[in-house]
Amino acid sequence: MQKFALRSFSLVAFVFAGTLALYAQTASPTPPPAGDDGVGSKVFEVRLPVTVTRKKDLVSGLTKNDFIVLEDGIEQEQTFFSDERTNPPVYVGVLMDTSPSTAGKLGFSKEAAANFLYTVIKLRKDKAAFMTFDHEVILRQDFTDKLDLLQKAVDKVKKVGSQTSLYDAVWQFSDEKLRNVPGRRVIVLITDGDDTFSRAELKDAIDIAQRTETTIFAISTKAGFLGSVPGVEAGTTMDKGDKLLVELCEETGGEAFFSGDMLALERSFKRISDELRGQYIITYKPANQNLDGKLRKIEVRFKDKENADKLKIRTKTSYRAIKDALR
Repeated sequence: MQKFALRSFSLVAFVFAGTLALYAQTASPTPPPAGDDGVGSKVFEVRLPVTVTRKKDLVSGLTKNDFIVLEDGIEQEQTFFSDERTNPPVYVGVLMDTSPSTAGKLGFSKEAAANFLYTVIKLRKDKAAFMTFDHEVILRQDFTDKLDLLQKAVDKVKKVGSQTSLYDAVWQFSDEKLRNVPGRRVIVLITDGDDTFSRAELKDAIDIAQRTETTIFAISTKAGFLGSVPGVEAGTTMDKGDKLLVELCEETGGEAFFSGDMLALERSFKRISDELRGQYIITYKPANQNLDGKLRKIEVRFKDKENADKLKIRTKTSYRAIKDALR
């Protein structure tokens, strides 16, 4: 079990990381194998996990030729495409909130987390890790495909801490654990409250997730279990914390779920598991290879108007063009 010393983790780390990013290799873009663009400098590519739905149902069977990728309004060259049959493995970190407000529902969260881990590790090529966060961030099980080790890690969670360090957990897991894994990078957050203790801010968590090509899904457990939050189940009312959680997920191409009871919680986990298996992966080489640190807008469209009218695409919509070190 690895415990991260949060209180010694200062804003200097973020400043240093941002400075280092300007001198390393590629950022949200995925670095290709050794090669260059014909003028002696390495090219960089952007990898997009793409989810396609018809109403709420996942859509399979599409091909590279069904999609157009635009960056800042200009069509880009697609260099790689895969679907559920050929997708690279998933490396997923389950990050569970163990702050004081979770005490009465800790058993439910643990059961749901364990069930999700069993579901997502059906194929031996995929791996999962398990982390908890309160006033400390603790890595309880590193990446493995051994379900017994993951189950033991979940079972050992017995008590809660005193605060909520959600953004620090996302920052540290993305930077220290997902940066160098050879596959798709995913975080699943299980939380019931706002961040109260992180040195990192929302923008820091989004930035590191985008730079490491990490997709974030979140499941809020604050509704139900010990009482309901009016409107949350219907998705009609969200407080500030809910909106920040949605922003964190949407900016990385993921989705936030607001569960009202144990059944809804399990449905949310199944939805995430199904989505990870049904995603399309599109990689493109930006025509603008200048890593100038500026924000670039991404849009994925359908070529066919009929598809555009009936189907919905979800993926990340921006990245910062900076250098970073990725595998």
